[in-house]
Amino acid sequence: MTAPASGPAAFDLGLDGRTAVVTGAGRGIGLAIVEALLGAGARVVAGSRSRSDGLDALIKSGAQLAVVERDLTEPDAPAALVAEAVALHGGLDVLVNNVGAVRPRVDGFQAVSDDDWDWALTINFLAAVRATRAALPHLVASGDGRIVTVSSVNARLPDPLVIDYSAAKAALTNFCKALSKQVGPQGVRINTVSPGPVETDLWKGAGGVADTVGQSLGVDPGEVARNAAGAAATGRFSRPAEVADLVLYLASRRSGNITGADFLVDGGMIDAL
Repeated sequence: MTAPASGPAAFDLGLDGRTAVVTGAGRGIGLAIVEALLGAGARVVAGSRSRSDGLDALIKSGAQLAVVERDLTEPDAPAALVAEAVALHGGLDVLVNNVGAVRPRVDGFQAVSDDDWDWALTINFLAAVRATRAALPHLVASGDGRIVTVSSVNARLPDPLVIDYSAAKAALTNFCKALSKQVGPQGVRINTVSPGPVETDLWKGAGGVADTVGQSLGVDPGEVARNAAGAAATGRFSRPAEVADLVLYLASRRSGNITGADFLVDGGMIDAL
């Protein structure tokens, strides 16, 4: 009987020398995903509205990283990002749709204007649709393309406080599932990762969810964050690196025949199986 593989080769993710595009890569979950992919040997093209200290530090360290400054809410920006990545590296193997944002609607549904809906749907849904449309021919050509999209627990947990965000993320998860059925026979696998609250500025930074809700209710933002953490079975927020580790696995060849799946990273917040 042959002994099972062991050592570094047993954990080879098959990403060495592969090209990956990550959207919303400047900070938080996106930056953690960039770091994880670089650590696995991938060449990463990071799409960000502006450069960040985290991305600059990676470039200074000699990482195989290129930063493309684009506002991905602009209709042509996702395709331009993909085009720059292909021009730099001659192809594309992995797309990570991570860009997204949320604005708590503390005044209720009636106060959410058409412009608010347009903003939420563009940054949380259409940016990923456009990036996927541009990347797909190159992912098919690679023969083993992978798309990993960061959705949200709110795709399954509708919340009136983030009503437009929840709807956009539900559309995003549905879109990825539907497309996975079309492109699976062409060698492209598509999966989504749905985090609950994560230790990022989106939740805990100035103007983030905890800050906005706290100001609206007249309570300390720390209390808002603690209550959100308490909704998880683990009693804490997830960390960006924990989300990135799962994204890395799904972006790798080690995830094998997994496609059309959605994975929660919510500390057991959702009760449904």
